[in-house]
Amino acid sequence: MAPERFIYVVDDDPAIRRSLERLLDAVGFQVASYETPKAFLDVAGSLLGGCVLLDLRMPEMDGFEVQARLQLINPGLPVIVVTAQGDVQTAVRAMKAGAVDFIEKPYSDDALITAIESALKNSATKGRVDEIAAAAALINTLSPRERQVLEALVAGQPNKVIAFGLGISVRTVEVHRSRMMDRLGVHQFAEAVRLLVLASFAERA
Repeated sequence: MAPERFIYVVDDDPAIRRSLERLLDAVGFQVASYETPKAFLDVAGSLLGGCVLLDLRMPEMDGFEVQARLQLINPGLPVIVVTAQGDVQTAVRAMKAGAVDFIEKPYSDDALITAIESALKNSATKGRVDEIAAAAALINTLSPRERQVLEALVAGQPNKVIAFGLGISVRTVEVHRSRMMDRLGVHQFAEAVRLLVLASFAERA
């Protein structure tokens, strides 16, 4: 099997590692699991392709430090980070640090596999130029108010705080959020966050 079909799982929880090994093996990936960041980083420089599935919350070394070291050792290896549900700021920080995507716990098998396939495809094409451009185009379809609401939500503000800051009602914030999700064509808020972060890369270019 080609090396780009390898998935490298870095997670200190043995039950999660076993579960991922079974799932990914069943859909045709080759999986190598690492209990500690050190065990992974010791071999990371020799890995020729594939994708890293990285838990951010580990006792020995957090995922951000692993990302930083991997950028020096093997910068071409795409990373998907695993975050706690609703931890938007962590996900944004991870993507800005170089992760190609993030998955929220608890995640569905389909969402995980879709993210992996996308990461492998983008790695094979040497970049995310098209994906970034598409995200920017979608974000640009939002009204100014919808974008304000999205950016405030990504900043971690609750609806009441957003409503006060914009001088609108909480109900109006909820309406703008719903319309924003519809315009972006997403069903989960995590997907909207990902699009906004990708679009920010286009704005910096």
